[in-house]
Amino acid sequence: MPETQISNGFSEPRLVVRKFLARPQHEGAGAIVRRSIGRFELKYFDPFLVLDEFSVSAPAGFPDHPHRGFETVTYMLQGAVQHEDFEGHKGSIEAGDLQWMTAGRGIVHSEMPAATGVQKGLQLWINLSSKNKMIEPRYQEIESKNIAEATKDGIKVRVIAGEALGKKSPVYTKTPTMYLDFTLSPGAHLQQPIPIKWNAFVYVLEGEGVFGNPKNLPTTAHHLLLLGSGDGLEAWNKSLKPLRFVLVGGEPLGEPVVQLGPFVMNTQEEIDRTIEDYENCINGFEKAKYWRSEVLRF
Repeated sequence: MPETQISNGFSEPRLVVRKFLARPQHEGAGAIVRRSIGRFELKYFDPFLVLDEFSVSAPAGFPDHPHRGFETVTYMLQGAVQHEDFEGHKGSIEAGDLQWMTAGRGIVHSEMPAATGVQKGLQLWINLSSKNKMIEPRYQEIESKNIAEATKDGIKVRVIAGEALGKKSPVYTKTPTMYLDFTLSPGAHLQQPIPIKWNAFVYVLEGEGVFGNPKNLPTTAHHLLLLGSGDGLEAWNKSLKPLRFVLVGGEPLGEPVVQLGPFVMNTQEEIDRTIEDYENCINGFEKAKYWRSEVLRF
C-alpha cells in the first residue's frame, strides 16, 4: 500500500470539486444572509436545501413564517435569537447553542434578535424523505456547554451531529447527517472520515485553509467547498492564524424535490395541497389560525 494511504487511512481522499463565495443578500425582514446552498448556482445538494450564514440586528429578523417537509438546524455563532412557535414552544438560542427543528407536517414560528448588536449564526435546511415529510414536529436543543467537544494535535471539534475525534453527538438525525465545527491552530492537519456514499461540503467561517489537496490555494471565509467522492477529508492550516470551518455531510435521498419557499415536498400536487392546508389552517397548521408571535402582537 502506498505510504500516503497508510498516513491518512483513506483509500479515496475527497477533493474539492466546486467552490462558491457566499455573497450577502437580504432575507426575512431586513436580515442579511450569505446563502451558499439554495441559490441559483446550487439549488440543491442532496439532502441539503439551504445553508445561510446570517447576520441580523433588531428590529430586523425572521418574523412569523411556516415550514413543511424538512428540518432546520440553527447554530449560533454570536449573540442570540428568540425562537417561538405556534405550539407554545419558545426560548433563546445563544452563542454556541444548537436547535435542531424537525418541521415535518408543519410548523409556524419566528426567529428574532434576543440581544443588542449583531446576531450571527448558521442555518442549514436538511430535506426529509417522503416517508418522513409528514411526521409530527419535534425539537432537539443543546446548550453550548453540553455540545460534545474534543481537542487533539492543534485541532478542536464541536460535534453538532455525528462523530469526530472519539466524541459523538446525541442528536438523532432523521436523514443521516454529520455536522462538525472544526478549529485548526496554525500548522494543524486534519484527517476526518466521511461515509463514502454521502455528499459533503465545507464552509469556512474564519481564517484560511487548504482542503483536499495540499497543493491547493488557501480558501478564505464565506466560501463553500463541495467535496467529491471518497471516504475522508484532509485539511491543513498553513497560515499564522486559527482556521474555523464546518464540515457537513449527509446521505442522499435520491428523491424528486419540489420546493415553494418554506415548503419542500416530492410532487407539485403535494405542494398545492400544502398551500391549501396552510391557507385553511388544516392538516398540521390548525393553530396557525389565531397564533401570532409576541414580536407581532406588541
